[in-house]
Amino acid sequence: MLVVMRNDATDEDIAAVVSAIEKIGHKAETIPGKNRSVVGIVGNDGSVDGAPFEGMEGVKEVVPITSPFKLVSREWNPTDTLVRVSDDVVFGGNAIQIIAGPCSVESEEQIMETARAVSAAGATVLRGGAYKPRSSPYSFQGLGVEGLKLLAQAREETGLKIISEAIDPESVDEVAEYADIIQIGSRNMHNFSLLKKAGRSRVPIMLKRGMASTITELLLSAEYLLAEGNNQVILCERGVRGFDSTTRNVFDLAAIPVIKRLSHLPVVADPSHGTGVRDLVRPMSRAAIAAGADGVMIEVHPNPSAALSDGAQSLYVSDLNSLVGEMKQVAAAIEREIAPQVVETGRT
Repeated sequence: MLVVMRNDATDEDIAAVVSAIEKIGHKAETIPGKNRSVVGIVGNDGSVDGAPFEGMEGVKEVVPITSPFKLVSREWNPTDTLVRVSDDVVFGGNAIQIIAGPCSVESEEQIMETARAVSAAGATVLRGGAYKPRSSPYSFQGLGVEGLKLLAQAREETGLKIISEAIDPESVDEVAEYADIIQIGSRNMHNFSLLKKAGRSRVPIMLKRGMASTITELLLSAEYLLAEGNNQVILCERGVRGFDSTTRNVFDLAAIPVIKRLSHLPVVADPSHGTGVRDLVRPMSRAAIAAGADGVMIEVHPNPSAALSDGAQSLYVSDLNSLVGEMKQVAAAIEREIAPQVVETGRT
């Protein structure tokens, strides 16, 4: 429920509403606005009687929230959230961010070569897995902290921000120490202890849609992050499991505008995992931008045939340059732009 205050409501009026909410055992969240403030009620499992608030000083109206999620909904916050990784890398504005890099950090030579190439092509964020949850226990599981250190080294040389995945509560602090964005992968979308720990960090988080999850389930998982105090959350559509083996997953392009209608959080598309096929990454990257994505995450490897994970869906580094040019044209057609390359080095 939202308690909408009048334009002339005083700080004392707002404080009185907050106090009244807390007295009935719920948490109050004040949302300052340009013209008026709103006080939201969180922590309630059922409906709350709004009648006692309607007669309080400074209250304009009481609005129920009909969606099962609150903090992530547009009913709660109609203004788009901007996730600021740095002054130059912002998700949710007019500029579309390009995230590129290998599925896994394999060696210093591999990650540095890839970082230089994707930076030159126009990416602003370097992706690379240091911890890799794999379907098979015998598959490459990542380099761990050593991989995170190599990512940090790539950032120092190229100026790229970095994103890497935390796979459990214990790895959150390690990833937060080295990375600019913590990724929570599709396999962990319902790992609630991980979500709570990540939500208590103050590092931006990218939450990927589960392989068989609905949009509502994705938004409810994001609610865990915001409920712990971190509103710097990026959602990621990465495809869901289907019945046709021609593509690895069903890349749900319609989810992008649907999520943007339901939530104020920015949305990134991952056409690499969404299709699992290298030849499909290019057209689906263009389509994702046309659908309204605030960023595109693309797997790139200097030698995909030798990649230790996801080589079949990874672009060659030479492919990214022309793809960025195509994405710029699509962005211009919908009056947006691809974010300019970050040139300064070092973490901001």
